[in-house]
Amino acid sequence: MNELEHAHSILIMAEKDLKALKGMNDIAMFADEIAGFHAQQTIEKSLKAWIDILGGEYPLTHDLSSLLTVLESHGCDVEQFWNLVEYTAFAVQFRYEAFDTDEPLDRAAIITQVDMLFNHVKKILENAGATE
Repeated sequence: MNELEHAHSILIMAEKDLKALKGMNDIAMFADEIAGFHAQQTIEKSLKAWIDILGGEYPLTHDLSSLLTVLESHGCDVEQFWNLVEYTAFAVQFRYEAFDTDEPLDRAAIITQVDMLFNHVKKILENAGATE
């Protein structure tokens, strides 16, 4: 499997996490930790797909800042996505301990942010010549 095929495969999985996130608007049914996890997974997979498109290598990590740093090292403008690093904690930490806060996650805002990244990477992949 070449880099573009791998990127396409990862982006398909990212889209599944994004669809799950979009279905988690009921705060009583889905805890913030669960919604945050799917946000983090969508972000992580989208960033890794982007790195694949560039032919780069990424560390086996859930740390979103590390992945953004790899993209920066390839000359990519990721400034608008740095705010997403706050979801790194949902990959591991908040899967095993409570996300204690007075304010619940703003799911609409999260979906907007994550969707923006996903669609950005999807467009890059389409421009690179990968097809579904």
